[in-house]
Amino acid sequence: MDDDKLTAARNHEFHRSVAPTGLPEVRGFDPDADGWDLDAVLGRLGTTGAQATHLSRAISICRAMRADTECTIYLGYTSNQVSTGNREIIRWLTQHKKVHVLLTTAGGVEEDIIKCIAPFSVSRFEEDGKELREKGLNRIGNVLVPNDHYAAFEKFLLPILSGMADEQEKTGVVHTPGDLIWKLGAAIDDDRSIYTWAWRNRIPAFCPVITDGSIGDIIFFFEHQHPGFKLDLVAETKRFHAITLDAKKTGALILGAGVVKHMILNSNMLRNGMDYCVYVNTAQEFDASDSGARPDEAVSWGKLLPDAQAVKVFADATIVLPLIMAGAFRE
Repeated sequence: MDDDKLTAARNHEFHRSVAPTGLPEVRGFDPDADGWDLDAVLGRLGTTGAQATHLSRAISICRAMRADTECTIYLGYTSNQVSTGNREIIRWLTQHKKVHVLLTTAGGVEEDIIKCIAPFSVSRFEEDGKELREKGLNRIGNVLVPNDHYAAFEKFLLPILSGMADEQEKTGVVHTPGDLIWKLGAAIDDDRSIYTWAWRNRIPAFCPVITDGSIGDIIFFFEHQHPGFKLDLVAETKRFHAITLDAKKTGALILGAGVVKHMILNSNMLRNGMDYCVYVNTAQEFDASDSGARPDEAVSWGKLLPDAQAVKVFADATIVLPLIMAGAFRE
């Protein structure tokens, strides 16, 4: 190889650069310099890079929305957050009125109540599905729930549905899924329950897909014995949008994606965008799903304001939410 080619190769390798200015130095948590204090760990997230920096931004945004006294804060979460130990964090946020509106899926309702009746168990992702089915055990990731728990839930739910059906027949009032959620929380009356605290603190809890789970199956069988029983999704949507439109400012912490992410954002499109928003999920945007969409896509729809404080943390919420709590919700 001649010298000219070697020189050219070297020039390609060491192409001259322009030094970045105004940017922080990459520096992670150093136990020798920082000690082992939790605040020191959280304080280094912002300069660590990768998703740690996004997590630091999420903590800052949650602090900002909490400090903004005009901000109505939505907490959206998929059912797996309640299946796992994040349920205790969501209960604490509801108990201490750290959030103003809850929105979840059917599993996010029923599994909170079921856990008040009987516990779930930590297992393995690798459990054999055929063997579990023979044993009557349902797997949610690496969490196991005996099928008998759902039978116990049906026994608990049926008297509540009967009371709602009687009221509907006598008065013509058709209850909403949110009404049902509060009734569940009141009936279980358990300090461990998210919805007991939602009922006690009058925090509205919404579930636009209430029939997509065990609750829906129980309602399906119940309606055959009580023809004409209904839940009013139109009234539920109207109430949800009214909260959004009446708010001076809005912010959200959304754990997971799908309907809980879309409904919160879509409602805020009616007011031309949310002021603060944190997504925590592992979905990618490359299939054009709303689940995977990053905040900038929501700006294009008018779901987030162009100058909104917003970030997406690509991570498992069971890891991230405890850190967000420690960084933004302790006080």
